[in-house]
Amino acid sequence: MEEEGYGTLPTSHLLGSVPAVISEDKKPSLGEGGASPSNLNVFPPSVGGYQAPGSGNPSDGNEQSGTDWKGFFSISSYSPFFNVDTDVVVDRLISSFYPRSNFFSKIDANPDLYGPLWISTTLVFMLAAFGNTATYVMETKSDPTKAWNFDVGYVNWAACVIYGYAMLVPLGFYFLLQYFGSHPSLVRFWCMWGYSLFIFIPSSLLLIIPVEILRWIIILLAGGASSWFVSSNFKYYVEGIDMAALVVCALLLQFALAIFIKVFFFA
Repeated sequence: MEEEGYGTLPTSHLLGSVPAVISEDKKPSLGEGGASPSNLNVFPPSVGGYQAPGSGNPSDGNEQSGTDWKGFFSISSYSPFFNVDTDVVVDRLISSFYPRSNFFSKIDANPDLYGPLWISTTLVFMLAAFGNTATYVMETKSDPTKAWNFDVGYVNWAACVIYGYAMLVPLGFYFLLQYFGSHPSLVRFWCMWGYSLFIFIPSSLLLIIPVEILRWIIILLAGGASSWFVSSNFKYYVEGIDMAALVVCALLLQFALAIFIKVFFFA
């Protein structure tokens, strides 16, 4: 009697013999159109900052909303706006000198706060340093024997004026447009107004020249270019809406900042 191999023995009658169940891995469900909706440019940012597409689970009640104001106080919420290449920042700095094209079209995909932050910080210290230097040069020119002291208060004034202007003016126009029924992007406003201040950095260096008429020409040219940059791009943004008064207001505020810089720091 030949021995049957183990492979030929029937196993269906054995207790506990059940077929193996193989579960196929389910791919994460994508949104309509094959892509998960993610919007990094909505302000205020959602709590916890940026999440990878598909990481949220609507069924567990933890889905984050783009209009949750708690994200305003989360540092991680702003990290996407600082993830920008140097070439992009340089291109935007150059564009602030030549306001012939729509600046919002350049920053539409990825508005950043990295450039505006460093522009504002650099301008604060340059106004404080060069403002004191200009005062020293003018006083030495008029009376070489006169004692001169460094005015540390310039740092506080420059910080309050520049940071306050760069944050509060865009915020004010944001709420005004919200009131009139428009839906602007506050991050884009902060980005555009921040880059508009860059022209005052080289101008503050030239304002050291101890020739008063030349100082006024420099600050008027810088203020005019900066005001044109803000008003022309703001006009692009509110195109199709009767907001001419807001455009003029934005132009005047930018020019008023230039006059204040000249009168207070380089008198």
